[in-house]
Amino acid sequence: MSSRSAFGHNPHSTGHVISTARALMRADGLDVSLAAIARDGGITRNFLYSNWKSVSALHLHALKAELAEAFDTAAWARPSDGTVRGIAEHLTEVVRVVRRHPTTAAVARSSPEAFRAAHSATEAPLMQVATERISDLLHPLCPHGGVWGDPALASRPWKILWAARPAALCPEAVGDRTREDTLDNAFAELLRDLLAPWTTGTQ
Repeated sequence: MSSRSAFGHNPHSTGHVISTARALMRADGLDVSLAAIARDGGITRNFLYSNWKSVSALHLHALKAELAEAFDTAAWARPSDGTVRGIAEHLTEVVRVVRRHPTTAAVARSSPEAFRAAHSATEAPLMQVATERISDLLHPLCPHGGVWGDPALASRPWKILWAARPAALCPEAVGDRTREDTLDNAFAELLRDLLAPWTTGTQ
């Protein structure tokens, strides 16, 4: 089903615009233009510019939606039970979903410099979203206050994200089972090490 038919009743809705951008970015990554989104979505470039100002803003909205979907997909396939082991398994699944996602490969193809920068960037809106989702997953390890109730635990989300990126942002490994297993196992081991202080009493 095309994005236009899915939201045909209101082509100017935010959901329709972001859905259109997401569909296009799965093939063309950051090469998707305002003109392409307008054409595929049945709307005008002026409308897009007046509401989102730039194609980069639309790219970001689309990538945030794709990242949220990756966490949701992983929660369905391998839900966390709130233990260190469950959290590690869930986040390893998130890493696998991101690595195998068509948008990840498309961005790597279309914008190699931006993709390489994502491996080392310390602050960006997309990373903030990922850090917040990781923080939510860690909450059961400190029931009284969550990550903000334990200063040591509060330092873990960004460390986990730092360890996850090399494994997640490696679309060239997709299809090579040995390479993917190596990436996933290495990430899971690092994750268990980072969360080891909270293992006792949570498993």
